[in-house]
Amino acid sequence: MIAVRKIFVFVLTLMVLNLTAQPAANISLAGSWAFKIDSLNEGETSSWYNKPVSFFKQQINLPGTMDDAYFGNPVITKPELTRAVMLHLWRKVSYTGAAWYQKEITIPAGWDKKHIELFLERVIWQTNIWVDGEKINEMGESLVAPHTFNLSNYLKPGKHIITLRIDNSRKYDISLGTANFAQAYTDDTQIIWNGVIGKIELRSTSKIYIENLQVFPETKENVIKVVSIINNSLVKTTKASLYLSAANGAIKFTAFSLNVTLNPGVNEITSIIKTNGDLKKWDEFNPALYSLNLSVKSAYGNDVSTTFFGVRTISTTNAHLQINNRPLFLRGTLECSIFPKLGHAPMEKNGWRKVFQTAKTYGLNHLRFHSWCPPAAAFEVADELGFYLQIELPAWTYKIGQDKLADNFLQAEAKRIIQYYGNHPSFCFWSMGNEMQGNMQWLSDEVMALKAIDKRRLYTTTTFTFEEGFGKWPVPADDYFITQYTKKGWVRGQGIFDTEAPSFNKDYTSAMDSLPVPLITHEVGQYAVYPNMKEVSKYTGVLKPVNFIAVKNDLIKKNLLPLANDFTLASGKLAVLLYKEEIERALKTRRASGFQLLDLHDFPGQGTALVGILDAFWESKGLITPDNFRKFCSSVVPLVRFKKVTYTNDETFSASVEVANFSAAPIKQASVNWQISTESKQVIAKGRYNPSTIEIGNGITLGNITASLNKISTAQKLTLSVRIENTNYSNSWNIWVYPKILPKVNTAAVFTTDYTEAINALNKGKTVLLNPAKEKINGVEGKFVQVFWSPVHFPNQPGTMGLLINPAHPAFAHFPTDEYSNWQWWDLCKNSTTLILDSVGINPSAIVLRDVDNFFKNRNMASIIEAKVSKGKLLLCTMDLQHDLEKRPVACQLKYSLLQYMDGNKFNPVTNLNENNLKKIIKQ
Repeated sequence: MIAVRKIFVFVLTLMVLNLTAQPAANISLAGSWAFKIDSLNEGETSSWYNKPVSFFKQQINLPGTMDDAYFGNPVITKPELTRAVMLHLWRKVSYTGAAWYQKEITIPAGWDKKHIELFLERVIWQTNIWVDGEKINEMGESLVAPHTFNLSNYLKPGKHIITLRIDNSRKYDISLGTANFAQAYTDDTQIIWNGVIGKIELRSTSKIYIENLQVFPETKENVIKVVSIINNSLVKTTKASLYLSAANGAIKFTAFSLNVTLNPGVNEITSIIKTNGDLKKWDEFNPALYSLNLSVKSAYGNDVSTTFFGVRTISTTNAHLQINNRPLFLRGTLECSIFPKLGHAPMEKNGWRKVFQTAKTYGLNHLRFHSWCPPAAAFEVADELGFYLQIELPAWTYKIGQDKLADNFLQAEAKRIIQYYGNHPSFCFWSMGNEMQGNMQWLSDEVMALKAIDKRRLYTTTTFTFEEGFGKWPVPADDYFITQYTKKGWVRGQGIFDTEAPSFNKDYTSAMDSLPVPLITHEVGQYAVYPNMKEVSKYTGVLKPVNFIAVKNDLIKKNLLPLANDFTLASGKLAVLLYKEEIERALKTRRASGFQLLDLHDFPGQGTALVGILDAFWESKGLITPDNFRKFCSSVVPLVRFKKVTYTNDETFSASVEVANFSAAPIKQASVNWQISTESKQVIAKGRYNPSTIEIGNGITLGNITASLNKISTAQKLTLSVRIENTNYSNSWNIWVYPKILPKVNTAAVFTTDYTEAINALNKGKTVLLNPAKEKINGVEGKFVQVFWSPVHFPNQPGTMGLLINPAHPAFAHFPTDEYSNWQWWDLCKNSTTLILDSVGINPSAIVLRDVDNFFKNRNMASIIEAKVSKGKLLLCTMDLQHDLEKRPVACQLKYSLLQYMDGNKFNPVTNLNENNLKKIIKQ
């Protein structure tokens, strides 16, 4: 074909609108299709394409999948707690290979001498077509874009038989060998389905038709560049008239009328539209959309194409992201094609509205599509709601640039992504794939090639990498950089929170020093939450939660099922605590341009990675409300820096207050107040700063806080709150204050670290608080942060998921605590060994402080237990209550509270523990 390029300049005033695109003349092929599985791959050699419809014995509805129709091999999986079962959700049926679909159609007389195209919106992985037994010399091959076929020479008016052969088997190595972790082709999140989803239709146009329409707003020059690809499928040069117009409601405004000569084949026409410069800009606060109509008229008929676009500039200044020349901070999470009812992404806008509206209610403005590209409906909803999207090629491989067939496929996928989704203003960021390794120069070369043809977004070579020599610093091709650490240090708390004592005066500025491009923090969080047993009933589609049921059965066997909901809440509340500090540290870092959570919602694959505040259905687990989440994850967030969370009452609390403002404009005459209050709402201290303007950006310090704690006479949890008056912006933090000098406990209880001394005292009928050195305890290393990602995927972790506490237990009468691990427990958890009690026969009533085990083991675990031993009463605490108590007020306070409890009549253990069982958990 001959490509003809022409450039025309016109003047046009574009207007904002909410108009849907004019549909092309089409025949929907939705409905029942004859169907046959080709498990032996014999259909083509056996000429199934020439068989009558009656040969295909079964019927299937398209759009749809074999899983929807329950065609395939039944998957029989026993709900047992094994690695194989716990890898992911399970399909009810499974099939990989070729399947055939056939349908009789009727072409209307009016379609004579038309260009006719078959449109299959999304297929995995390859499609071949026959019309009336004749094979079309085209093959559909894409994981990201529609499969389309020119059937003009095959479909004349009248009846025809269309036969599809769809093969969903793996074609190229794009995903870690056989692991299939790339989300475009995986059974870990979506499923490797066979069928057609989305639109399935025949489309007719004139023989001269618009093949593609790309819009390039160039705001610096106040012009809109429109590139029209017009195909003249005739064998001769043809004259045509082109009309370019904008629309507002039912009114159309003609921009120009032009007579052109179109050569046979592809003609590329570039139109430069001058504007008056007052176009409304698209962003998260004002997602203004425009539509552009192009029509082509000739003696052979008319064709019309409508596309939507937004006018926005995504750029960088001083290594920080900018949207329309204003600082931009991405508050993002991942979307990994997790739709458990469908087994694939929704193809209609309603399904995506739930995703984006939920993300928005939790304060997010950004979604990263991990190793896949969503369908058009996702882009359309993101356009309307003002979400910034990062799209990735369907790739997560360690052999990039080393496999020619796979590389060629990914290059073709990149072109298809531009063709079908390039105009969407929400498409702001593009990564070549997830954690890519291999020939890194190949990635750089591909990024530079993409930049040369499409500058409408920012590009990065890979979303982080473990490749030697890469991943800690950007390469020249990167417009922005995604990482979990730089060569100067961590930029996410996952590598810090369990090794450094809690402090809230830190950020990642030093780790980002001298970075040449904006940095986005990679996959922040990954804090595992215990499975929610209530979720099982939601799985009414193609996937079964066999992994959840396996956990439930194990809990039943171990008499722990009544605690399942408490395990979810305790581990989930700890995850919320950690996510809050992750987000706030990023917001405090002046050089940071955003974060990508992993995840706001669960990732049910790769070992059942339930790392979300929401479940896999984008629905609440009851851990935190959207309003409370937005207090620390929003366009405006009050922040506080202070050194530590635990104090004694002879200290003075000091902090500085700042604001991260990434809203649409400065906040003028902002009055900010703060207060410190007790759980009974008694105000300990308060203050207010003079009204001032809070500019756009972060690190904006408003003032200091100084508050004496000498009025606190008993152990207290205090709340520090900061509010911007006359707005919805507020935030809060907890600190804990303990008496510097505790009253002496007049108790007969024996406190000892020695097992033998404890046994001797118990044999004499005494009350004993045994606190062995952690090295003397048979158990699991004490941790504050719960397991990373998944205890199935990474099984060699110590593996607990936080504390489950009853604050009303008399043992904690003098130790203020929540039901879950809060920051004041950090020192105690880190200086401990967690008991494993399965072989000891401990009754649940004997557990004073329970540890939540990971769901892959479900051991009966605790840090404090009580029991009758011999003639005496024992309280065993495996958290260090003996060393450096002058510097460890929390340990000192817990020891005091436990001794007070043991001195009273409420200490009356009902569980008997013999010495032999005690020996199993205490080393001699």
